[in-house]
Amino acid sequence: MALIFQPRWQSRVDAVPWRWYLVGFPVTAARMVLTWRKLCQNTDLAVSRRPGHLLIGGEMLVRGSALRPEPPRLGPIRATRTGLTARIRLHPGQTPMHVLAVADSLMHAWRVHSVRVISPQRGHVVVIATAHDPLGEHPGAMPVHRPRLLSARLGRTGDGAAWHVDFRSVPHWLVVGATRSGKSNWLATLITELAPQDVALVGIDCKGGMELGLFSPRLSALAVSRTEASRLLVALLSEAETRMGQCRDAGARSIWDLPDDDRPVPVVVLVDEVAELYLTDGTREGKQEAADCSTALLRLGQLGAALGLHLVVSAQRFGSELGPGVTALRAQLGGRVCHRVHDEASAEMALGDLSPDAVAVVQSITEEEQGVAVTTMGGRWLRARSVITTPDDARESASQHAHRTPRLALTGPGLTKGSDA
Repeated sequence: MALIFQPRWQSRVDAVPWRWYLVGFPVTAARMVLTWRKLCQNTDLAVSRRPGHLLIGGEMLVRGSALRPEPPRLGPIRATRTGLTARIRLHPGQTPMHVLAVADSLMHAWRVHSVRVISPQRGHVVVIATAHDPLGEHPGAMPVHRPRLLSARLGRTGDGAAWHVDFRSVPHWLVVGATRSGKSNWLATLITELAPQDVALVGIDCKGGMELGLFSPRLSALAVSRTEASRLLVALLSEAETRMGQCRDAGARSIWDLPDDDRPVPVVVLVDEVAELYLTDGTREGKQEAADCSTALLRLGQLGAALGLHLVVSAQRFGSELGPGVTALRAQLGGRVCHRVHDEASAEMALGDLSPDAVAVVQSITEEEQGVAVTTMGGRWLRARSVITTPDDARESASQHAHRTPRLALTGPGLTKGSDA
C-alpha cells in the first residue's frame, strides 16, 4: 500500500477560504459602498450641514445650497479569513455608541452573519463583520500540538481562531452557565488538555464527585463534600505559605523566577458548582464550613497567581446572594466564560464588570447552541465554542495520563485521593 504525504504548504493553501476571497468579499464590499449613504440616512448616522448663507427675516432672500446629509467617512475595507473589517471616521459629536446602536441594521444591509464595533482610536471606529457563523457546528477534533505549560486549546472563537485558555496570562477563571449549556463539557475539555502536562489537578465536586470523578485517576486530590472541601482548601493555603517561604528564601517574586529544578509543580484547582460551598442548612457547623471555604477561596485567588495555584470556579449562577465573599472572589477571577443563562442578572454578574456590551450577546445564545459561550480575552469579548468531550473520552484521557499525576501532600482525613496522591 502506497503512502501519500501531503506537503505542509499544500495543507495551508487548502485551508484558505478561496471562495470568500475571490467571490464573497468583492460582492460584500461593493454592497457596503453602494448602500453606505442611504444606510446612514435611514439610521440617522448622516449629519446635515448648514448652507453657507442665512435667511435674515422675511425681507432678504439669499441663495444657498440645499441641505444634504453627509454620512461618516467609510475607510478602506479589508478582507479577513472569516469576513472583513472597515474603519469609519465619525462626525464631531458622534461616539462609538451611535454606530453600535445600528449594528443590526448594518448586518442586514450588508447581508453578513454578525457585526461588532470597536474603537481603537478616538474619532474612529472599526466595524468587524463576520460573513458566516464559524460556531454553527461544534469544532472538529483538534490537531495534536505541543501546548505551552498551563495553556489549553478548547475550541474555536467567533473569528475562526483557536480558543486558548492560558493560566500564565490569566491565572483564575469563572465559568457560568445553565444546565445543559456546555459548562461541564468545557471543564472536561480543559482537564483533557491539561492532563498530558506537568500540572497537578485538584478537584472539588460537592455533588458526590459525579462530574469530576471521571478524572479521578488524573486528580491529585478530590473533595466530594463541603467538609472535605474545607480541609482541602486549608491544605492548599498551607501549600501556598510553603511556596511563599521558598520564594522569599530565593529572593524571587514568583515560582517562575525559581530554577527549573527547584520550582514546585503548578496546581489547577477545579471547583464544580461553587454554590454547594456557600449554601448552608442553617446549622452553626454548616455556616462555619461555608465561611471557611469562602475565606480560603478568596485567599487563593489573592495569592495564587505568583505561587502557581490557579482557580477555575464554575457555577450555574454566581451572585451576591450566595454570601458576602462572592463579590470579592469574582474580582479575583479575571478570566470569564459565560454560556447560556436564564436571566440577565447571571450574565451581568459574569461579564458586566469587564464587558458590559457582552451581556446582551450572552442572552441571545439559544438552547440549540450547546457549547457556545462568550469569553473575555485581552480586554475584549468573543463568542466561542468548545469541542465535544464525551465521558468516554474523559475516562480514556484520565487513564492514559494517570502516570503524570503529581504527588502532593494535600490529602488528609476524609479526602478522596487521586492516583496515589
